[in-house]
Amino acid sequence: MEIEQIEILDFLKRHSPFQELPAEQIEQVAISIDVGYFKAGTHILSFNEPLDSLHLIRSGAVETFRRNGELYNRLSEGGIFGEQGLLRGGKVRFPATALEDTLIYFIPQTIFQQLFDDNDEFADYVEVGDSERRKSNKATQTSQVDLLGATVETLIQREPVCIGSEASSWQAAQLMTEQNVSSLLILHNSEHAESPRDEVLVGTLAGIVTDKDIRMRLVAENGSLETPVSDIMSTVPATIEHKQYIFEAMMLMLRHNLHHLPVVKKQRPIGVIAISDIIRFESQNSLFIVSQIFRQHTIAELQSLVPDVHACFVRMVNEDANSQMIGSAMAAIGRSFKQRLLELAEEQLGPPPVPYCFLALGSMARDEQLVFTDQDNALVLDNRFDPALHDEYFRQLAQFVSDGLAACGYTYCTGNIMATNAQWRQPLSVWQHYFRSWIEQPSPERLLQSSIFFDIDGVWGETHWAKQLRQLVSQLARQRPLFLASMTRNALTRTPPLGFFKDFVMEQDGKQNNRLGIKRRGTAPFVDLIRIHALSIGSTENSTFGRIQDLIAAGTLPKGRAEDLRDAFEVIVMTRIRHQANALRQGEAPDNNVLPEQLSDFERKHLKEAFQVLSNAQKFLKFHFKA
Repeated sequence: MEIEQIEILDFLKRHSPFQELPAEQIEQVAISIDVGYFKAGTHILSFNEPLDSLHLIRSGAVETFRRNGELYNRLSEGGIFGEQGLLRGGKVRFPATALEDTLIYFIPQTIFQQLFDDNDEFADYVEVGDSERRKSNKATQTSQVDLLGATVETLIQREPVCIGSEASSWQAAQLMTEQNVSSLLILHNSEHAESPRDEVLVGTLAGIVTDKDIRMRLVAENGSLETPVSDIMSTVPATIEHKQYIFEAMMLMLRHNLHHLPVVKKQRPIGVIAISDIIRFESQNSLFIVSQIFRQHTIAELQSLVPDVHACFVRMVNEDANSQMIGSAMAAIGRSFKQRLLELAEEQLGPPPVPYCFLALGSMARDEQLVFTDQDNALVLDNRFDPALHDEYFRQLAQFVSDGLAACGYTYCTGNIMATNAQWRQPLSVWQHYFRSWIEQPSPERLLQSSIFFDIDGVWGETHWAKQLRQLVSQLARQRPLFLASMTRNALTRTPPLGFFKDFVMEQDGKQNNRLGIKRRGTAPFVDLIRIHALSIGSTENSTFGRIQDLIAAGTLPKGRAEDLRDAFEVIVMTRIRHQANALRQGEAPDNNVLPEQLSDFERKHLKEAFQVLSNAQKFLKFHFKA
């Protein structure tokens, strides 16, 4: 048996219905297999075309459809398709498309028929199991939120495959082949290990090497097989603790476009999870949308994904995801649009003349973005920036990204807080001066527009500059009571929509009469209030919920008050989210203006209570910071 066939045999032994076959039959399958590769988005099978093999997914993901175009099933590594056509005349019944780059094993029809005739368990699996697998997939979709509440350690299927950092690239590739893995953890060499290959669970994590790293950093560069694996690994990889939630892992992979994520326990790696491990938990879309974003080559192609973004949002609402899950997923998608647009801009304009950091501001920076939102962004430039030499490049880059975001549903900022505005396209030193000036020489007027800059996150380029600015704010703000008082006066200009008798106060602006401005009078003043408290304790958290957790830890609010704020904020945000999802379901444009009569008695009651918590918190804020 050839080495490729041995690898196929090992794969078959790990997946049903093949792992239940007798040894001689599974070996017969292994030596009969052909291999095919399909790029993301390409058709694998078309309806009613001749079918001569069972399709087994070696890697990647595939969607199958009914003849009317309706999604039938979504499959990942180890999934089979084409069996229904083979059982019914050898014609394709369910067309199939590669959802991402996919490797397929083709099992000849003659072998398939022999297995079906000779093996009852195999026959039951392909004949009855298809229905059950689709039921299981549907159950996964409807119970996704429960599953996302599980910890990442539940996804680990095997111990990590590791090697010491002194090993050669050849040793690393050999070990990956032997263990049939596409990623390898690299550990700092330990004095207790006799060889680099004895590092498993001994050394601490140094990096990770994937098939792609070997291909791009070694083979494509014509490197030596003796090149130390540490030279081609990705250093300081993102990791996740074993007790963190699957949803947190998904957000980390979304945000950084990762395909493999090491899981650690007390700084020691205990496993690796891949996108395919999460597919069964995230059955429709946010991971897939992000992967699709990075495959588009024009603004028009990116714009075509907007309906998928809306569908993802509605699905998460239908499945009772909380506001943190929804806001984080939408923010990750928004960041991905920005990142891909910046890639396309650099392809068009050439490499930047000096380094830069593209900033997300506001809800995207806080991981609280929804589907109806404008764009708030800025550019931090290297201190060597010379306007006469460099500004035209960055003006064009900012315009390209801003126009692209507008095409993808992120409307232009009415306050012109965008990188297209030269005021918000400045060197790092100028940004440091901005923040010092706002904090050390405050006034409500100066801070009226600038408060959004206290929610910043780097999404592209020198993202550590954003962290430096947040640290600067953390150091300065807590020491400046006049600054906090000025921020408070601005925050109190927007009060919750409750009247004297605790009835809702409706908007009466001639355009949206008799509606609740759920953002302007609800979520926005809530965000402002929590931001001020967080600045007062030196918190560097960006999200409102993260800031509330810091307030709970600091104990600066009366007992139980921070928890009340957390719960009330969730009620108001979810009211806004459900309102936008309902508009999308009805084919309408989402907005932030809620009709109280469309709320249930239960919802109205809890929304009033949440607004009352906000009102009381604003009174405390005014007293606490002497605004």
